Amino acid sequence: MVKKTLPLSQVYRWMETGPVVLVTTSVQGKDNVMTMSWHMMVDFEPPLIGCVIGNGNYTFTILKQTKECVINIPSKQLISQVVKVGNVSGRKTDKFQKFHLKRENASIVNAPLLSECLVHLECRVIDQKMARKYNIFILEVVKGWIRPQKEMSMIHHFGRGNFIVDGEKIHRASLKK
Repeated sequence: MVKKTLPLSQVYRWMETGPVVLVTTSVQGKDNVMTMSWHMMVDFEPPLIGCVIGNGNYTFTILKQTKECVINIPSKQLISQVVKVGNVSGRKTDKFQKFHLKRENASIVNAPLLSECLVHLECRVIDQKMARKYNIFILEVVKGWIRPQKEMSMIHHFGRGNFIVDGEKIHRASLKK
């Protein structure tokens, strides 16, 4: 098999670690939602997540101020809303109304849960030192919710309007010592 040079501008397409998520925030009674795919697990217990949110995003400003959010994991059925939410700023647009998103109250944080999503992770910012230079926030998950469904496929961003849907589930026993 012949190998080809991978342009450095496309490295992110192969390294994005997890599913596309919808991050909800709330400030002064105004809810917001943004699409995010740059995140990673940092620790198991308590569960810590590192996420990159551009400093020009409205969510960046809200997260710095309120230090809380909800990471909502959508299924592939929400792909149209995921893309639309990611292409509009919440500074001037109520994305919940514009894209017909249903919300519910979270139990610990003020940001809402998105009713249509598979998983909801209520989070608090525990470290934002790296946000100054790299736009990275470290979040601690303080409450988790799951809505088990027959179809649990998640979507992954593959760059330039392309997405990959989770495929077949494969199980292999762990080799614990």
